[in-house]
Amino acid sequence: MKREELEAARDRIVPDVVAGGLRVLFCGINPGLMTAATGFHFARPGNRFWPVLQLSGFTPHRLKPEEQGELLSYGLGITNVVGRATARADEVSAEEFREGGRILTAKVERLEPEWLAVVGITAYRTAFHEPKARIGPQERTIGATRIWALPNPSGLNARWTAETMAAEYARLLRSAWPAGTIRQTRA
Repeated sequence: MKREELEAARDRIVPDVVAGGLRVLFCGINPGLMTAATGFHFARPGNRFWPVLQLSGFTPHRLKPEEQGELLSYGLGITNVVGRATARADEVSAEEFREGGRILTAKVERLEPEWLAVVGITAYRTAFHEPKARIGPQERTIGATRIWALPNPSGLNARWTAETMAAEYARLLRSAWPAGTIRQTRA
């Protein structure tokens, strides 16, 4: 994709992939320019979200960004803390993250997923005023929705490998579908 096409996507809003009653609603920080230009979440080739979903067991095979609609059949969805696209997450102000947290809270109250999985601990800390939050399940809930902070799958997050990220995502998977429950897809 050409630089001009990516720049033209700046500030675009990418539609959520959501439905009521999801098992897990994954929440990115904000769309990148590649995501905004294509209309598909986590579209940048170096982003590890799609491989990690498969490695962790959330999906039976590696989905391509353009197959994001299939997530709904697995009881999964995608949204973002901040809706507008930027080249880098550091272009989003703390106030935008806090406002995004308020908007996200209202969305979660409406959709009522079992889990909200925020993929980016810094975004979670800022959006929800939880400066000491750590990766993993959070004490905070939104109604009956539990929250889990996950590592950011961006290729820039070198601290986490795809394998160590997948292990953390798998911890959430085991909580969302505890042993003895049957994981069913939607018709």
